[in-house]
Amino acid sequence: MPGIGLLNEKPLHASLKQWYARPGDQLEVTVDGFVIDIVRDDLLIEIQTGNFSSIKWKLTNLVRDHRVRLVYPIVQEKWIVRSGTRTGKGAIRRKSPKKGRMEDLFWELVSIPQLLMNCLTKLLCDCSSQMPSAK
Repeated sequence: MPGIGLLNEKPLHASLKQWYARPGDQLEVTVDGFVIDIVRDDLLIEIQTGNFSSIKWKLTNLVRDHRVRLVYPIVQEKWIVRSGTRTGKGAIRRKSPKKGRMEDLFWELVSIPQLLMNCLTKLLCDCSSQMPSAK
């Protein structure tokens, strides 16, 4: 059922998907029962703007048989907008003091430790099978 991922898609997710896509990519494709943001040849690309725990089941199932790239944006600048409905004034807009940092990614990675270990093990096995044997 392609397109089901569009039902709850937020503007940030949609913008990142369009920015990340290349000509020839397929968007919102069903693979193994999951809707994938971008399919590029044999690579499945998932864009996650929320926490990793909500995508854990999907990733765990997909990495068994597919190459998967997880894209996680780290916000560098955020604006807070308050509507002026209470005060009768116009909207108030100000810059948030919070800044995104690379460390934010690690706070998300703690929710998928087993998945990371499985991927690392698979990567190491793939690398070792391609290394020349010592003589």
